[in-house]
Amino acid sequence: MELNGAVVLVTGANRGIGAAFVDQLKARGVGKIYAAARNADTITAEGVVPITLDVTDSAQIADAAHVADDVQLLINNAGISTGTALVAGDEENIRREMDTNFYGPLLMTRAFAPILRANGGGAILNVVSALSWFTTSGVGAYAASKAAAWMLTDSTRLELASQGTHVVGVHMGLVDTDMAKGVPAPKISPAELAAAGLDAIESGAQEVLGDDWATFVKAGLTLDPADRYAQIAAALGAA
Repeated sequence: MELNGAVVLVTGANRGIGAAFVDQLKARGVGKIYAAARNADTITAEGVVPITLDVTDSAQIADAAHVADDVQLLINNAGISTGTALVAGDEENIRREMDTNFYGPLLMTRAFAPILRANGGGAILNVVSALSWFTTSGVGAYAASKAAAWMLTDSTRLELASQGTHVVGVHMGLVDTDMAKGVPAPKISPAELAAAGLDAIESGAQEVLGDDWATFVKAGLTLDPADRYAQIAAALGAA
């Protein structure tokens, strides 16, 4: 897909990876950017169309689709992490993560798929995570929601192929954002990740392994679970 002159909507566009997508899109000459956040007043980028959008709110999604009916690229970036375990963790937090990280991009995709079709097919980019392929203590809810987002990406890629919509999944380890602020480990910059995602949109690639950690974890998926997690534990211990 050619980004120069395109119309794009980015969720969670007020900071972190979302704000980096906005900057990268500007640099690539897009024609219009709808920058969405739960509070549109937090959108500080110049030259964008701010939209108030909570991706867990069906009415707000419908309103966004009505306003942004010229979109050609949807970037599902909005996400949360509550640090909740699945067995003993708070059920409300688990549901919040699933609502935001899985149902959010699902409902956005359902709302914007007809718009993308009407505008020539276009593309969808889902910011997923290497935690779609493994988990660690205390992040079971997040990992489960991202695993669901991975399968959402694969399923919608198949379902939307007939209308010419290109679907990209972006996986990464740690990114230097507020979400990963307290984790003492190597991180890539939001700009690096956003650039890699947009490169995939332009090249036609279907999946982005945004850093060495994502590449490492995915390479181990064919291993027996015990061996896979031993390998991951060893890598984490050496980090």
